[in-house]
Amino acid sequence: MIEGRNIICIASNWFYDPTSKHHVMRTLAERNHVIWVNHHGSRRPRASAADARAAMGKLRQIVQGPRRVGDNVTVVTPLVIPAPGSSAVRSLNRRLLVRQVSGVLRTLPRRPVQLWTFAPDVDYLCGQFGEECLVYYCVDDFAEFSGYDRAAILAAEARLAARADLVLVTSEALLESRRSANPRVHLMTHGVDYQHFAQATLPETPTAAELSSLPRPILGFWGLLQDWVDLDLIAAVGRARPTWSIVLIGEAATNLSSLVALRNVHCLGRRSYAELPAFAKGFDVGLIPFRVSRLTQAVNPIKLREYLAAGLPVVSTPLPEVRRYSPWVMIARDAAEFIAACEQAANWRGSAEIAAAQAAMRRETWPEKVEMISELIEETLRARNAFRPHQPVT
Repeated sequence: MIEGRNIICIASNWFYDPTSKHHVMRTLAERNHVIWVNHHGSRRPRASAADARAAMGKLRQIVQGPRRVGDNVTVVTPLVIPAPGSSAVRSLNRRLLVRQVSGVLRTLPRRPVQLWTFAPDVDYLCGQFGEECLVYYCVDDFAEFSGYDRAAILAAEARLAARADLVLVTSEALLESRRSANPRVHLMTHGVDYQHFAQATLPETPTAAELSSLPRPILGFWGLLQDWVDLDLIAAVGRARPTWSIVLIGEAATNLSSLVALRNVHCLGRRSYAELPAFAKGFDVGLIPFRVSRLTQAVNPIKLREYLAAGLPVVSTPLPEVRRYSPWVMIARDAAEFIAACEQAANWRGSAEIAAAQAAMRRETWPEKVEMISELIEETLRARNAFRPHQPVT
């Protein structure tokens, strides 16, 4: 693994539930110092209660200033203007971000700096920190998110990808679409926190109390409940099978009224990451009920590997990256197929197929992925040094 670096990471909120960004950076922080920048300038806020609450949370974090959240992790919530598409705002945000991040860098030992960004629209930071390496880690087709300025995101991402020393993508669809922007693009699928989720198969792990009285089978989902989740599909399954239990865990960023009306659909809200194995132990099937769209065609759901590591059979809508895990995953194109797949999958728990899937997840851990990324970075640095002109002797 790379070591002895100060790594600036431009990403979403550190204080959200763990994502690929968190897992990668926590692993890197074992041998480097990570400055995690809570980036919030990609989307113009809406006049909504949810965005108002988010803005107040950001303001509190800004006022608190840089925070040490671990021995080698400092979190910065910068003061920036969320107005994508404006060249004047981009210039202002560059100055603000560089000043605030540089202030944290000055408090750390002088070491080579690397700039990693999971955000597509911070191309204006390229070269601002004298970084030895710029890594663009692309985990989504960002221009397809609701509320984003598509043209502005695409233009900024193209500039960023072209200047990056290394572009990492998490799906074949992203690989195909980003390959033309940079020849140094590599597919790096997600890892899994195997030891954490495998607790679901241990006898000493208790089942979540909320599931104890629910009729079986219990179909479970965890993750953000956003507009890419097919709530109509979930409601159709709930209505067609009123004796089944459907449990949804996660913060709701969309209207759940169609589900709340169903007595066998249980929206439990956000639960801590530590609790998920206890819920997985009580589930019979893990669900990935995403709408099929340009956004989800490029997604690689982390929950897929988490479900499998927990020993759960999985039923999903036809997402390309999920299909690659057949025959451990059942694919359904509509409500009727989804119901049939759940009926079949509920009988797989504890089967040889699921045991094989869980065993395969042992080879897809986050430390394994970070080692692979580190090798790519080291190759990139060696190649750059090999072609760097020799300095004349004076």
